[in-house]
Amino acid sequence: MREAVAALCARYGEDYWRRLDSERGYPAEFVREMTEAGFLAVLIPEVYGGAGLGLIDACAIMEEISRRGAHAGACHAQMYVMGAVLRHGSDAQKQRYLPKIASGELRLQSFGVTEPDTGTDTTALRTTAVREGDRYRVNGQKVWISRVQHSDLMVLLARTTPLDQVERRTHGLSAFIVELDQAIGHGLDVQPIDAMINHHACELFFDDLDIPADSLLGDEGDGFRVILDGMNAERILIGAECVGDARYFIDKAVAYAADRVVFNRPIGSNQAVQFPIARCYAETEAAALMVERAAMLFDAAERCGAEANMAKMLAADASWKAGDMCMQTHGGFAFSREYHIERKFRETRLYQIAPVSTNLILSYIAEHVLGLPRSY
Repeated sequence: MREAVAALCARYGEDYWRRLDSERGYPAEFVREMTEAGFLAVLIPEVYGGAGLGLIDACAIMEEISRRGAHAGACHAQMYVMGAVLRHGSDAQKQRYLPKIASGELRLQSFGVTEPDTGTDTTALRTTAVREGDRYRVNGQKVWISRVQHSDLMVLLARTTPLDQVERRTHGLSAFIVELDQAIGHGLDVQPIDAMINHHACELFFDDLDIPADSLLGDEGDGFRVILDGMNAERILIGAECVGDARYFIDKAVAYAADRVVFNRPIGSNQAVQFPIARCYAETEAAALMVERAAMLFDAAERCGAEANMAKMLAADASWKAGDMCMQTHGGFAFSREYHIERKFRETRLYQIAPVSTNLILSYIAEHVLGLPRSY
């Protein structure tokens, strides 16, 4: 499977990704081929037209995309957002959406959770969905919502019971499937964000958006649990992407260090160049093992919150250190877009912050694994 993904990526060289980055373009051709090859439907059961494989297989795909210099962020949500429908959707919703997602007729690539005033404090979100007969009326705002303009469906998290009326902060949130062609221009306004990386992120404004009641995913008020599995899958998959980024940087650094001659010898013969590369390699291999461990627990339907968080954090740290090492190894040439490193350097920096910041992961480990007092 890795070989097949690598072969597909080879048809879209790094110049393709550099051009899209400069144009802020979306890799429609690449995503279409990935879909047609079945790679983006690996987690969808065979009964709905997918491959019925596990998260560990999906991780291999995402890692390989990143290692080949491509941008996995253009399509990774097709895997983890789908899980909300698969695990919590009604039979009618699964029959309606999953076969079309598997075939590529529909794209489900957007997760509407983050808001400008709440950030990672998900339970404090202010977007509301009020039940009115057989409809819900949605009002509020979201930010940093990726791929909305390149998706047909979005999973939206909104508050259906006010925060001051629930026993626990995680109660009263509900998840919905939003059909974007019906929503945009009819209560949903989408505004692209000009950002450091080409992640196709947007700000969303909901003004009396009217959606049918059967858009509800799972039970009303239970939306936090609906998205939780998706968040674990997201963190593990992005951990795999970071491993791929780190291996990309290491491959680049090794090749350059072996070929670049200064003072009549390859710079790779100097320990000051060798040691940072070797250390990044060791840290990347360790992070890869944690990603694998988290994916295996997820596939076994076992609790994996701690492992998912640690996998994402360790892999993001490994990729960022490897990126910095690769920049240092290449010296001034690293800043040239011709070498492609600066694009990947920008892309992998995101994962120190998203989809969950390193500090929040450390707080989670301290409280939920080590038993220390809650810090926030």
